[in-house]
Amino acid sequence: MPQPTDINVIHLTTADAALLHRMLDVFGRAFDDPDSYDRARPGPAYLQRLLGSSTFIALAAEQGGEVVGALAAYELPKFEQERSEIYIYDLAVLVTHRRRGVATALIRHLQTLAAQRGAWVVFVQADHGDDPAVALYTQLGTREDVMHFDLPVRWP
Repeated sequence: MPQPTDINVIHLTTADAALLHRMLDVFGRAFDDPDSYDRARPGPAYLQRLLGSSTFIALAAEQGGEVVGALAAYELPKFEQERSEIYIYDLAVLVTHRRRGVATALIRHLQTLAAQRGAWVVFVQADHGDDPAVALYTQLGTREDVMHFDLPVRWP
């Protein structure tokens, strides 16, 4: 898919807390889950620490001054070899801007950052039934069928 030329992908820095809030708005709207992204937003000190972390990556896709897409990822340093992997934790595009190359532009920008950091791979998971995400990721990479488990922090 050709990349839109009017999409500006921004790699957030410690000075971009306001832009991160705009990204949270996009996640809430795109996932139709504003409560998860609005109810307990982090304070300024937390956001500055997060944005200053060497392992957190936040990318915003702007078009015409509006944030239309967002990507949050984490670099995971490996222990078995001197390399890392990049995990796409969240990726969202506003409904009005889907199927226009915004998600692909965000992923391509992340792949460039990953290469600059010497990462081994970028990986992402998709939910069963999220056909658009599965189609996008299939087009851009190799599918692995794995199982995901959420383990509670506290147990009885």
